[in-house]
Formats: sequence, structure tokens, C-alpha cells
Amino acid sequence: MQIDGRVRPLGRVDHAALRDKVLALDEKAWLEDDLSDWQPMRGDTRTVVLLFCDGWEPIVIDKRSGWPRLNEQVVPLATAIIDQNYTPGGRVLRAMVAKLLAGGTIHPHVDAHPSFSVGHRIHVPLKTNDDVQFIVEGERIIMEEGKAYELNNLLNHGVHNGGKEDRIHLIFDYMDPL
Repeated sequence: MQIDGRVRPLGRVDHAALRDKVLALDEKAWLEDDLSDWQPMRGDTRTVVLLFCDGWEPIVIDKRSGWPRLNEQVVPLATAIIDQNYTPGGRVLRAMVAKLLAGGTIHPHVDAHPSFSVGHRIHVPLKTNDDVQFIVEGERIIMEEGKAYELNNLLNHGVHNGGKEDRIHLIFDYMDPL
């Protein structure tokens, strides 16, 4: 969604329960929902998808393999962020936990699906390191663990994880009520 600036900080969040649950996931959980056909630029990522909006007009949102694994931690966290920063009563179009592998890259891109022009793209870093290079329109953005951010995903953005550990974010798209 087009916002003022590249990223808008949304404040500190209670992410500990979700982080602990995500860090305990086995490798199989990260491979069940392959989104490579939908977003080929995702490169060196693994994803646990809870909700996914692939269709548009009408909006079709499917629960995926991550829903039974993580909804008890994600729903209260996302609800708190929405209640504090947006108009409640809208819809979560997508919710996923994305792991960018150590040394991995998400090549620069602009999110193109029509939903991205109406949905707020929210990131909550669950695990990160100082060597993550998150670049939006040529500027490095530092996202701290345990804080929420809204990303202007209609600008060119990409990520390189130069660290020795994986970077993991909760990412969800929230559409305000019509």
C-alpha cells in the first residue's frame, strides 16, 4: 500500500510466544506451502502460510497449512497491531511467517497483485541479525525484533541476509473495512 515514506514504525509488540513456537517448527513445516509460482522473486525463502489471498474480485482467502500450527499465536498479535494502528473490522488477506535463509537474497521487486494497493503490508521481525540488508528504494531499513512495521511494498524493495543465521518475519496484509 502506498504510505508516506518507505516504512512506518508501528511500535513494540509482544512477539515472544509466536517467536518461540516458530523457532520450534521442524523443516517440513517450512516446505508445505510452496509459493514459488506466485512470487518467483522470493528466492532463498521458506514460508509457513496461515492465510492466503490469491484471487481478487471476488476476494478469496484460504486457510493454509500454517493455520493449525500458528493461529493461536498470530491472531492475537495481529489483532493487537490492527487495533492500535488501523480501523478494525477489515480483513487479513494474507498471513505468513517467512524465513530468509542465512546468506539468502530476495531480489528487488515491487509487489504487483491488485490487493497490494489496498492492503497494509505489516512485518514483525521474530528473529533477525545486524547483517540483514533490507533495502527500500535504495535506502537500508533496519527492522528490530519485537517491533512492528508497515512497509510501502509498492516501492522497489529487496533483502539480503548477510548473517550466519536465518532471518524470520511474521508478514500479514490487512485491508481496511470498505
